[in-house]
Amino acid sequence: MKLGIITPHFAPDLAPTGTVITRLVEELAARGHRIDVVTALPWYRLHRVEPEFAGRLRRVEDTPWGRITRLHPFPASDKRNLMARAVSFGAFTTVAGVSATRGERLDGVLAVSPPLTIGLAGWMAARARHSSLVFNVQDVFPDVAIELGALRGARTIAAAHRLERLCYKLADAVTVLSDDLKDNVAAKTDASKVRVIPNFVDIEAIRPGERDNAYRAEFGLKGKTVVMYAGNVGLSQSLEMVIEAAGALAYEESLVFVINGEGAARSDLEAKAKGLPNIRFVGMQPAARLGEVMAAGDIHLVPLKRGLARSSVPSKTYSILAAGRPIVASVDEGSEVARIVERAGAGIAVPAEDAEAMTKAIRKLLDSPEEMQRMGAAGRSFVEGWASPTAVAAAYEELFEELKR
Repeated sequence: MKLGIITPHFAPDLAPTGTVITRLVEELAARGHRIDVVTALPWYRLHRVEPEFAGRLRRVEDTPWGRITRLHPFPASDKRNLMARAVSFGAFTTVAGVSATRGERLDGVLAVSPPLTIGLAGWMAARARHSSLVFNVQDVFPDVAIELGALRGARTIAAAHRLERLCYKLADAVTVLSDDLKDNVAAKTDASKVRVIPNFVDIEAIRPGERDNAYRAEFGLKGKTVVMYAGNVGLSQSLEMVIEAAGALAYEESLVFVINGEGAARSDLEAKAKGLPNIRFVGMQPAARLGEVMAAGDIHLVPLKRGLARSSVPSKTYSILAAGRPIVASVDEGSEVARIVERAGAGIAVPAEDAEAMTKAIRKLLDSPEEMQRMGAAGRSFVEGWASPTAVAAAYEELFEELKR
């Protein structure tokens, strides 16, 4: 098949979604498909275009499996400024949609959100190139923005919901990551359109590894017990609880909390952590180093603000499982993340935004090293049989073939 993919991130961009979509393209290419990718110039790490890609609004790369067209993302300078972000999303969607309409007939288009507006770009491309449209929902917007309080006002929220429903209506199929997200989306559109295809983790690239590795040596963590948060340091994560837990457990001399990543909330968190000797902030690491980062943590944290675990499934969850490390997930009870942790026997799930419960869960694991080891092994075993790149690519291939008929 000849496929088109519109995604806000693609390698070498470091965004988790970009990593997933890049591997999906590689898997589809290995199955013999030709692919046109329309994406943004890499910008996630610095929240501006990477220096080696700066200076041009558009770059085109031909590959053995197709073509990558990279466009300026028009990033908002302040992620907290909703209007600026809306303008940024609108500008990128417009140029991506126009760019994706050019070319020969396609057998299918995959549009990856957020931003929600990518659904409109996908519809433009699918209509111009006579193909079906699959709209992939990584996070359900505007629900996430409403829960965070970033989207306010009855009229604004109503307009965002209308756009959401329009994007679902224009798509031939909508893919989501979990049953929670399926229930959410199916209540807003034709339920028969909605399919669950999980993200995957590269279980070969991320494996249980030595704890005292080069990452630990570089950041002064040799011989320490490390509680790790690795991911976006943004508005969706309740990372203030990590600071609280670090303060509550500061009497443990060998215990260090690490927040590895960048994002809109980092400067505020660093200010709140001032004076705590047992917390370290580390900048975002290259994608090739992800396995090493995961191995460096003895316990990994997945903290989401209340209400968000029903609209989002952090990809870091799969990476932690693959690394064979126990998870403490602070998420909505009964959500997909909580169910994964419990079903895999890979850690402890506690209620969202409950700092005391999260601290007690960390303490419980620290007191049970053999249980930590068992949980890590159970998580690895679970993910090996559940979410491989090959299986996910096959599911998308089958869906596009179905839509062709």
